[in-house]
Amino acid sequence: MLRIGLPEPIPAAWMPEFPSGVDLIPIGYASSEIHTIDFWIAPIYKKYAEPQFARLRGVKVIQSLLAGVDWMLPWVTEGVTLCDGQGLHEISTAEWAVAGILTALKQFPRYRDRQREQFWDGQLVGGKFSSDTEPPPYRILGDELAGKTVLIVGYGNIGAAIEARLQPFGVEVLRVARSARAGVASIAELPSLLPQADIVVLIVPLTPETHGMMNAAMLKKMRPGALLVNAARGPVVDTDALVEALHQGHIRAVLDVTNPEPLPVGHPLWSAPNCFLTPHVAGSTPQFFIRGYRFAAAQVARYLAGEPLKNIVNAQGY
Repeated sequence: MLRIGLPEPIPAAWMPEFPSGVDLIPIGYASSEIHTIDFWIAPIYKKYAEPQFARLRGVKVIQSLLAGVDWMLPWVTEGVTLCDGQGLHEISTAEWAVAGILTALKQFPRYRDRQREQFWDGQLVGGKFSSDTEPPPYRILGDELAGKTVLIVGYGNIGAAIEARLQPFGVEVLRVARSARAGVASIAELPSLLPQADIVVLIVPLTPETHGMMNAAMLKKMRPGALLVNAARGPVVDTDALVEALHQGHIRAVLDVTNPEPLPVGHPLWSAPNCFLTPHVAGSTPQFFIRGYRFAAAQVARYLAGEPLKNIVNAQGY
């Protein structure tokens, strides 16, 4: 009997039908019990997964529902196979990226603050990122996505999904990936592409090559007033350099990930100007979890049948 460890609780609506011949072993997030299992469906949060893994014995397969599993790589020892959730986040993360872009361009966080103050902050107002096509008092705080140039850094499945959702807005898309291919530039060309973009979307995996990739020099290459959207991992961006660029008024930012994470109380990113934060929730929707557990059940079926597993991660993280 194949022993499958999985997080508890999982809403019944999210639970797929697992193949016969398995023993499902729910593991509570706060459980201190030692479990012997063969196939582990890991919690999506490191703070739960890490202590849980320390209490597991006999694990042969780790199935993560996340696309980014860099922090799990030390667990890939001899006899252990790690599989990620590549392809599961395309819809939710792509929708978050488009929503974040529109939120920033339309200045929704500002107007939400004004609503709480019951202050009618109308359009006869100037601002750091107002339209400069007309002199005051005709400056309007909002902006249009149409006609913007969007640079997608990390053009994989999620990057393509972001582009598909942006195309109806009439944008020009530039694409960057680890290696060049038709219509996609290599990461080595990023410095020359940054000055061309109004919006830069980061969706790269965290690797030694991408760690700190957006440092002070790279941020300075961005157009004045350009928008940085980070849906990748926090350490891809140099946090101190980002805070400085925001305070200088050089760029704007929408972040779902930060470094450190969780962002501690009092950290300067919380109060940095022209910065909107969400707490690493871009991929977290009920539909994502349904897709994720269905995928995990299909992986279990492949394992039982002796078929190759999908999304196997090597020691380099991809």
